[in-house]
Amino acid sequence: MKNYGNALLSNNKLSGVLFILYVLLVSFGLYLSQKSILSFLLLLGSLLILYFLRFSNRVKWITGVAILGFLLPLVASRGSSYQSYMEVATMVGIYVAMALGLNIVVGMAGLLDLGFIAFFALGSYTYGIFTTTQAANFMPFGHYPLSGESFWLFIIIGSLVGALFGILLGIPVLRVKGDYLAIVTLGFGEIVRIVFNNLDKPVNITNGAMGISSVTPPQLFGIPIIYPGQFYFIVLVLLFIVIYMVRRLEHSKMGRAWKAVRENEIAAQAMGIPLVKTKLTAFAIGASFSGAMGVVFAAKQAFVDPTSFTYLESTTILVMVLLGGMGSVPGVILGAAIVTILNLQVLTEVTNWLNQLSMSGVFKVPDALSPAKMQRLIFGALLIVFALYRSKGLLPAKNIQYHPETLIRKKEGKAVTPLEGETNKL
Repeated sequence: MKNYGNALLSNNKLSGVLFILYVLLVSFGLYLSQKSILSFLLLLGSLLILYFLRFSNRVKWITGVAILGFLLPLVASRGSSYQSYMEVATMVGIYVAMALGLNIVVGMAGLLDLGFIAFFALGSYTYGIFTTTQAANFMPFGHYPLSGESFWLFIIIGSLVGALFGILLGIPVLRVKGDYLAIVTLGFGEIVRIVFNNLDKPVNITNGAMGISSVTPPQLFGIPIIYPGQFYFIVLVLLFIVIYMVRRLEHSKMGRAWKAVRENEIAAQAMGIPLVKTKLTAFAIGASFSGAMGVVFAAKQAFVDPTSFTYLESTTILVMVLLGGMGSVPGVILGAAIVTILNLQVLTEVTNWLNQLSMSGVFKVPDALSPAKMQRLIFGALLIVFALYRSKGLLPAKNIQYHPETLIRKKEGKAVTPLEGETNKL
């Protein structure tokens, strides 16, 4: 069976035709049956199939953009479930970008961060405060709330705020690692949440536990952006930018320095890698992605409160990285998509289906055993299973290694063909 699969993948024309037929069939099914969750998930699954096909990266990128940017919104826009589909897809994009940011810190630099959701909260509150009347309580100048056109500027501001606090977090924890680093970052995440929860007196900045409501929606050329179908395209553009930046960083000098620090700090320092600069850069860049996504989240929800930024959210993002494969960009994307879709759609739909069976008298399911309430148990079971049978994740990280003869020829200035190097799993 494996030989047949390899033969199919090696034949680009045949695999391409079969892939196109699969996409068209699934798209046609979603177009005809707008409430078919299975068709929606199968269409998203085509991106995973595309990853394994042996096409050039340019072809894969163009095909992926066409599916996500054109085909998916088109075939899902016919029925009343369009906004719910776009809501799930938008949240998947937000969590994928955040997981890629955490992957820089945990997967590439080897710095265990359990308070990553704090940067997400900082970005959300930055936009929420200044686009409501909350800023008028403490700002001595300016007129608030700011207009929705400031949203595009706040995406940059949110990333800068996240990067700044990432550096402030990194400075005091440079000398700790392992379990102690995890404890410190966990404390940082909880401190940020508690501060936002109590920053309603003596000056009301965050409105405390009541949260900030009526956040000004973004505007583009005077058109308000309020629907998930509109936010979907914003998140899609930002996600492609994040993926491009992460891929460039992964194969850059800084990316190789992160991996060296992850493997052995002493050896990395002996090779001339500055530990302080390398670690702070990882914290800053990873936190900047989370801060930018926090701005989008606040604008989409139009409401911000501390309950959205708990420790469980940090662990959920960490689960995405572990499930997909630490240090692997495609793996993290897959892990974040699986966890988000399970959480927002699959478990919810299964719960609704079981409730309908209970109401019709087929059989009774205790409310405490509904899948929506047992999501942490399900995620924990998934982690145990993958730790036992797939410890490196769904799509483990790959690293390019060359034969000694290849390295000698490079030093001598001779040409080296791409086939002379080999890609092995770490």
